[in-house]
Amino acid sequence: MVRGFLNNLISRSLSVAGKWQQQQLRRLNIHEYQGAELMSKHGINVPRGVAVSSAEEIKKVIKDVFPNENELVVKSQILAGGRGLGTFKSGLKGGVHIVKTDQVEDIAGKMLGQILVTKQTGPQGKIVSKVYLCQKLSLVNEMYFAITLDRKTAGPLIISCRKGGTSIEDLAEKFPDMIVKVPVNVFEGLTDEDAAKVVDGLAPTVADKNKSIEQVKNLYKLFCECDCTLLEINPIAETADNQLVAADAKLNFDDNAAYRQKEIFALRDTTQEDPREVAASKADLNYIGLDGEIGCMVNGAGLAMATMDIIKLHGGTPANFLDVGGNASENQVVEAFKILTADDKVKAILVNIFGGIMKCDVIASGIVNAAKQVALKVPVVVRLEGTNVEQGKRILKESGMALITAEDLDDAAHKAVKAAYK
Repeated sequence: MVRGFLNNLISRSLSVAGKWQQQQLRRLNIHEYQGAELMSKHGINVPRGVAVSSAEEIKKVIKDVFPNENELVVKSQILAGGRGLGTFKSGLKGGVHIVKTDQVEDIAGKMLGQILVTKQTGPQGKIVSKVYLCQKLSLVNEMYFAITLDRKTAGPLIISCRKGGTSIEDLAEKFPDMIVKVPVNVFEGLTDEDAAKVVDGLAPTVADKNKSIEQVKNLYKLFCECDCTLLEINPIAETADNQLVAADAKLNFDDNAAYRQKEIFALRDTTQEDPREVAASKADLNYIGLDGEIGCMVNGAGLAMATMDIIKLHGGTPANFLDVGGNASENQVVEAFKILTADDKVKAILVNIFGGIMKCDVIASGIVNAAKQVALKVPVVVRLEGTNVEQGKRILKESGMALITAEDLDDAAHKAVKAAYK
């Protein structure tokens, strides 16, 4: 959906992270049914729907909520795009189905508890713990709408397209003139003129223009009030009764706003996340799992990026990004080692600490204590420099651990790659 779109289309005018980089950013992602409920509270038209997690709930919802519906839309709920074209490991094709009401229980039952693989989940897929039962709308026109953050204009950017419900990346490549981008001045807010430009980009055929403008303004209000980093609706559609409806939705939220968006952040579904990242979050560590073989523990995001780069330069691949920060405690260092060693792909660990606020002796004590609690089965290369470096080296030396020491970052990366691939 928008990940690839922002990569391919807006790279010329947007400095928004692409697919790989977005996976590195810690931004809350919520399920479609949660997003629909949030939009409804903000006056945005959404289809009537209920999320269910069992056969008993399915029967009750059909009876109580959809007693007169002949057909319903059954949508698997995972935190990844491409559900409609996905495949369950059980063999069932498609994570979104439109079926007769008497078939809902059967098809939903085949989704619940199963692993759905899409182009965004990777081959491991994600488990479907809930399905979203929605009324089937009579759509006469499908369009595309999104709000994201534009570094170039230092504010929100609204994107609209008169075609939607399909790959926006392909449309942007083949028909770039269809894409309308409206930057919003954060000091003035969304003006009626700006909202009208967005609606003109959608080019509705039956929906009332003034009511459509109000819907766009409500969407922008939600984006700002809820501290969104992304609000994407594909499709935003016109119905046979001349309404503009958000038929699907994807919302991301800025983690820095967690303190003032407690209700929204309570919606977080950790079962859909990498368990290593969940554990790191609980320990207040910055961790992102990657696909390599060399585990990294570094203090400072810049040094972490440089460490990963130099590992690649020496022919290795980093297994993670792990920043213990500038004031990590000994316990946090122990937790970091537990996370690194829990990854079966890790063949060596590189600890690269430049002590400033973060003291080298604290890191060294953490490494020693981690070794006592975790069975270290892979080589550990340590490079320490900065505050209390001599104390740190003495702690490591007196521990009796079989560590590989390095004089500088280049030496450390070289030794880590050699140890991992020997």
